[in-house]
Order: sequence, then C-alpha cells, then structure tokens
Amino acid sequence: MKRWLAMLAVALAAGTSLAADATAIRQQGAAANAASAPNAAPRVESLDILKQDPAERTRDQPGNNAPVWRKVVAGEAHYSSLPYPESGVLIQPKAQLPGQPVATTAGEAWRRFRNGPMISIGGWLILGVLAAIAVMYFAKGPIKVHAPPTGRKIQRFTPTERFVHWTTAITFVVLAVSGLCMMFGKFVLMPIIGHSLFGYLTYALKTIHNFVGPLFTVAIIVTFILFVKDNFPIVADLKWLARLGGMFGQGHAPAGRFNAGEKLWFWGGVTLLGLAASGSGFVLDKLVPNLEYTRFMMQGANLLHITATVLMMGLALGHIYLGTVGMEGAYKAMREGYVDDAWAREHHDIWYREVVDGKVPRVRAPEHDGEAVQPPAPKTI
Repeated sequence: MKRWLAMLAVALAAGTSLAADATAIRQQGAAANAASAPNAAPRVESLDILKQDPAERTRDQPGNNAPVWRKVVAGEAHYSSLPYPESGVLIQPKAQLPGQPVATTAGEAWRRFRNGPMISIGGWLILGVLAAIAVMYFAKGPIKVHAPPTGRKIQRFTPTERFVHWTTAITFVVLAVSGLCMMFGKFVLMPIIGHSLFGYLTYALKTIHNFVGPLFTVAIIVTFILFVKDNFPIVADLKWLARLGGMFGQGHAPAGRFNAGEKLWFWGGVTLLGLAASGSGFVLDKLVPNLEYTRFMMQGANLLHITATVLMMGLALGHIYLGTVGMEGAYKAMREGYVDDAWAREHHDIWYREVVDGKVPRVRAPEHDGEAVQPPAPKTI
C-alpha cells in the first residue's frame, strides 16, 4: 500500500511540473508577440482584401471566402482535368430574373422557375382537367348507345393493335405516376412519409422511369405506324368538331374509324407531345450520342420535358375517361377487339358503311361468323 501511495505522489508531482512548464511557454509566446507587434501587418480594410495575395488574405482575414466566391459566380472557366463541357466552370454566371431586384446565378434562376411557375401551372392544369371530367360525368353521364344491340359483332382492333395500344398505355401510366411523384412528391409526400422513405421511393421511381421511358418511345413509334392510315383528316371531321362530337345538335356527329377528337389526340398528344417528351428524356438521360451536354441544354431539356409531359397527361386524362367510363362500349372494344353493329353504326357511321360496302374487310367475332350483315340505318340529318 505504501508503495502505491509513493507512486501516486510522484505522478502528481510530475503533472504539476509539466503544467508549470506549459504556462511558462505560453507567457513567453505572448511576450514575443507583444515585442513584434510594431512590425506586424497593418489592419486591412474590406476593399483592400481583394488586392491581396491569397496567403496574406488568409492571414489577415481567416475564413473570409467572399473574394473566392465572387470569382466563382462570375462564370469564368478555370482548369479542370475532367473531360466534360463546362467542367472548369463551378457555378453558372449571374442572371437577372424578371421582377427580381437582385441578380442570381443562372442555375438558381432555372431552379426557381422550375419549382415555381412551372410546377404550379402544371399542377393546376391537371387538377383543372380532373375537375372538368368530374363535371362532365355528373352533368351528362356516360355516352350511351341509343339503338338496341344487334348481337352481331365486328372487329374494331386486331390483336396486334390492342397489344401495342396497351403497351403504350401501361408504360405511359407508369411514367406519369413516377413523374408526378418526383415533381410534386417533395411538396405532398415528403411531409407525410419523411425524408428517408421519400428518398428511397424517389430513387426507385427514377430508376423505373429511366428504364420504362425507351420502351414507351418504341411503343408510340409502332402506334404511329399502325394507326396513321386511319388518322388523316376528312371533311366529316369539320362537322364533328363543329358539333363537338354530338354535344350540340341532334344525333351523333359523323366519323370514320376514328373521330376528330381521337385524331387530335393521335397527332397532338401521342405523336407531337410523345416524341417531344421522349426526345427531351433521352437528353436528360444522356442517351444521345455526340451531343454536348451543357448546363443550358440540360435545363432547357428539363423544362421541355415537363411542359410536354404535363400537356400530354392533361389530354390523356380526357382520352382515358372517354375510353373507359365516359362512353359505353369503348373500353370493351379495346379489351376484346370487337364491337356490336349498333355501336359501330352510331359512333362511327362512315367506317361502318365502308365495312358493309366491303371497302374495309369485315372480321366477325368467331361466335357470329357466317351471319348476314345488317345494312346501315338511314343517316340522320
């Protein structure tokens, strides 16, 4: 016991000696600094700091990175070993936003525009279309066939056409749902499910979005090839548009295999907006070879992608409504491929007369093969 007490006393004495030595060293350093104070660098004003050497600036104003950031936001290109466009430019130069008193960087201006007006207008557009569909459904209800069914069916869509249509429809729905979650999710979902779960969900949806996108592009190209021959405008389309498909006047408006509304969806929605969304998506995924992917190009592609997809979703909602609950027999036609003679005669009378006259091959449902063809009813004036 006495031995342990002796060792503890020696350790305490050594610690006291080291503390005294450290105090003496600090006092000597303070005295040396005081002695050299007259020869130290003078106080530097804030404007003079820009003219100083970086080493002097760090010494006189440690932690002041304002001069560095002034050069960064100026947009000047500096050396970078990365073989990419604009790799030597850390931040895009400043730009003046309309209505904003202070200039901001071009990247920040793009971010504010995308997360502000673009998302707001897109969201209200989709909600407006949904509201219009709800009003139409509860005010007028589904469009029904007035004539009783004949029991005889003719083929409206071949198996190949139905397969391509459903491929296009399913891939579009997957892209639309994943895109809406990525665009509006941080405002709607993230406050509910939290940052971590939303991060995993967004990453999974982005991966699915990137892989389904090329399949959707192939589907709309095949859709164009299959259906373009029946989507060229005819004189009867003007009458259909004047009466809005029969909403005004007596009876249904005349139509070929596809009416004017379906043709507008084909040319404007599927072809024009579909290819615009696909092309901008390929740029965002950097799938276009020999293309210089600058910041400006990627930002423009993002805005084009949002614009095209939101407009396409708005038109698609109307198409989906009329193809399901909005028109009696429309969904069954695409699901089974066959329609009743009464449905064809009432909704697509021009096409039905061409089938009856033999201008278009008539393919009957297997259970009705060999039956006589009922002549078309007189045209309603």
